[in-house]
Amino acid sequence: MMAGMPKKTLTFDTVREIGLALPDVETGTAYGSPALKVHGRMFACIAVHSSAEPGSLVLRLDFDQRDELIAADPSVYYLTDHYVDYPAVLVRLARVSADALRDLVRMAWRFESTQRPIRRVKRPAKPRRR
Repeated sequence: MMAGMPKKTLTFDTVREIGLALPDVETGTAYGSPALKVHGRMFACIAVHSSAEPGSLVLRLDFDQRDELIAADPSVYYLTDHYVDYPAVLVRLARVSADALRDLVRMAWRFESTQRPIRRVKRPAKPRRR
């Protein structure tokens, strides 16, 4: 990029493009928001909780990775009280670099792809009471 040129703000389209290049990734939704999933497990989505800043991405990472990112650059990575108990970090898309975003999406994909797949068991309908 030439000096003086404004940095292009990254969007979920960029996240989707990065994620779909990884094995077993599918698009979907989580909490009504566009999301990327692996084996049925969400690993990246637009943050929709009211505590998150607009233009933030939620990435699923282990707690140690999350804490390291926040400590290294709190202007890009952050948490709100809502997300504290979840293995996730919030990322300000307007402030993250394309290279860092690529690494982050891979980290989140790796985190979720190594978890046990979600077993979707179809349960028989409960008998109706008369």
